[in-house]
Amino acid sequence: MSISSMLEKLEEGLYLNVIHTNKFKTNLVNVYILRPLNREEVTKNALIPLILRRGTKEYKTSLDIQKRLEELYGSNLSINVNKKGERQIIRFTIEGPDSDIVASDNLLKDQLKMLYNIITNPLLEKELFSVKYVEQEKKNLKKKIEGRVNNKKQYALDRCIEEMCKNENYRLYKYGYTEDIEKITNSDLYKHYKEILKTSPIFISVVGNVMKEDIVEQIKNIFKFRRDNIIEIPREDVIKAVVEVNKVFDEMDVNQGKLTLGYRTNVPYEDELYESLLLASNILGGGPNSKLFENVREKESLAYYVYSKSYKFKSIMLIASGIEFQNYDKALDIIRKQVEDMKKGKFEQGHIENSKSSLITAIKSMTDNNFSLAEFYLSQFITNDNRSINQIINNLKVISKDNVVEAAKKLSLDTIYFLKKK
Repeated sequence: MSISSMLEKLEEGLYLNVIHTNKFKTNLVNVYILRPLNREEVTKNALIPLILRRGTKEYKTSLDIQKRLEELYGSNLSINVNKKGERQIIRFTIEGPDSDIVASDNLLKDQLKMLYNIITNPLLEKELFSVKYVEQEKKNLKKKIEGRVNNKKQYALDRCIEEMCKNENYRLYKYGYTEDIEKITNSDLYKHYKEILKTSPIFISVVGNVMKEDIVEQIKNIFKFRRDNIIEIPREDVIKAVVEVNKVFDEMDVNQGKLTLGYRTNVPYEDELYESLLLASNILGGGPNSKLFENVREKESLAYYVYSKSYKFKSIMLIASGIEFQNYDKALDIIRKQVEDMKKGKFEQGHIENSKSSLITAIKSMTDNNFSLAEFYLSQFITNDNRSINQIINNLKVISKDNVVEAAKKLSLDTIYFLKKK
């Protein structure tokens, strides 16, 4: 079951990625709208897709939309907001059965029309969004933002990033801020929505058993955005020298301490050391065979969990752990020692082989999920990286211990964040 990918620029700021494969029984279409991540618009960008999902001129309610999706052989529609580096990405997705399975020649075309309608033809009242939908989705967004504290593990990661990048846009929460919600007027929101459609880079991804020529023609005929003055989203600043380690302590009603260490890697994704950095992070904290797991959790019994995670677009790495409050100093010392040992080459060849195998398995598994494939090629587009999945795997295979040590030596501790009991 082969997978081929084609990227075509349809017009200025509008790109189509067709990933042809007969591996899946469905066709997946994602429309990604790319915006700069900044405080002025982050909350508006999170609110707009929630409103668009509620109703269109043709399908005025969520029930009407659902009925239409059922007519499209049980297609699924979803929206989301994410951030990749200092980009905020609004995603609209429709997925339904392959036309061959349901013997419908027009199914994909009808799905594309549905998705286009959701994005471009919202239900309006006096040339503005529905007041009812705006107010309801403001409340829903506020609940979502306030609920971030309920997942303490993720909250600690987010807070570490906020403190680590407090003078950089990467600190911003992808769903925005409650204090900004009430300031947003319907008029300002609708004006911003029109600006987004006109000026944003848009990346359309289609994954499935589709012919390139057919889908290009359909997209051109259906997705007729009125475009002008397409914005350029600047590259993140990823090289930063750490002058002094930042220490931050938060208090909350928690039963377990969350200790998070934020490192600057100073290895951009286009650097030849990038794959070596991924391998270093995996050896350090990528699973049960990692140094952090072996030493912090198994040997010293200091952590309920401990792992490391690299952030491709911002060139940072976080080490996250859940510990007893009284074990803060000891856990911190042992975690930092594992990083220093990586820089000195104090790890075995077995660590390298286990981590290579783990990473290669994870990369290969992307081909088993259509959404993962779409996200992979979106990332390749953003980073202007033309390498195939096989090329990335081959690069990993030839990485030496010296390469890993060289990448590890670039790690610089920036922030120590600890969430502790009140």
